[in-house]
Amino acid sequence: MSKALERAWQQGHPALYLLAPLTALFALISVSRRWLYRRGWLSSPRLSVPVVVVGNISVGGNGKTPTVLYLVALLQKAGYRPGIISRGYGGKAPHYPYRVDADTPAEYCGDEPALMAQRTGVPVAVGPDRVAAAQLLIDSGEVDVLISDDGMQHYRLARQLEVAVIDGQRRFGNGWLLPMGPLRETPARLQQCDLRVCNGGEAQPGEYAMTLMPDQWQRVDGSGPAEPPAPQVAMAGIGHPPRFFDTLRSLGMAPVACHGFADHQPYEADILTQLTDTGQSLVMTEKDAVKCRGFARSNWYYLPVTASLGRNFDTEFLRKLKESLDGL
Repeated sequence: MSKALERAWQQGHPALYLLAPLTALFALISVSRRWLYRRGWLSSPRLSVPVVVVGNISVGGNGKTPTVLYLVALLQKAGYRPGIISRGYGGKAPHYPYRVDADTPAEYCGDEPALMAQRTGVPVAVGPDRVAAAQLLIDSGEVDVLISDDGMQHYRLARQLEVAVIDGQRRFGNGWLLPMGPLRETPARLQQCDLRVCNGGEAQPGEYAMTLMPDQWQRVDGSGPAEPPAPQVAMAGIGHPPRFFDTLRSLGMAPVACHGFADHQPYEADILTQLTDTGQSLVMTEKDAVKCRGFARSNWYYLPVTASLGRNFDTEFLRKLKESLDGL
């Protein structure tokens, strides 16, 4: 996504009205498709375990992956055996659906599934057909609940719970649907979600505030924890790179340069090596690190983060999940 387009999506620009016919067409297709699924004219196969969809109504990084990681830990603590399904955007697997483990290259499955497999150790499967990915994990006998990383608009996947993640800083941008704005669906869609999570910013009524807590710095090459020495150069290839740079500043760090890359962008060693001069360390997100481990230098570091949603969210989520199990 270009910076100019993202700025227009947030602040508005007269040129966007040239895209109005495309936005009208997108809205018609989106509404019609959902209506067809709700009426049963397009089928959503029912699965034998409950499905929790973690998604959003806008494009770009909103904090879905930390939310998924949080839910996995919450479910495990409550005695469930969760698994994760994802489209695997940015990866190209030998076949689909594809089972992901901690050693699967990000080139096969995408950066986010690789990260989630490494962090959680739970079964992960990717594929454009999320129903097939879900069935792969169900057939393994290892899971009794599934979390779909993204997929709120993938209506072929029947779901028992929807958790919507909202970027608390950018919210809904200029309020327009694609391509005039950043929205996949209108904000009214959020009222139909079971739980709404606000990542950063100020949570609105009915939203649960999520805080991302920095963990211990780690070396990208996998050799263990270590604090990155100054001076540092920062990079981030996520939906909203400034969020990572702001986190570094909040930790008292002052990077000499900050480089934002496109979300899910693959990296090459030569390009990243050129970002730093002699004596500078390179710091990045965990999502970037999973794509760089094979060629990382000893002075490259990443910062894991852990979501915190609070006891009230935990109680409500588990209550709604139990209700869905009773329904199944």
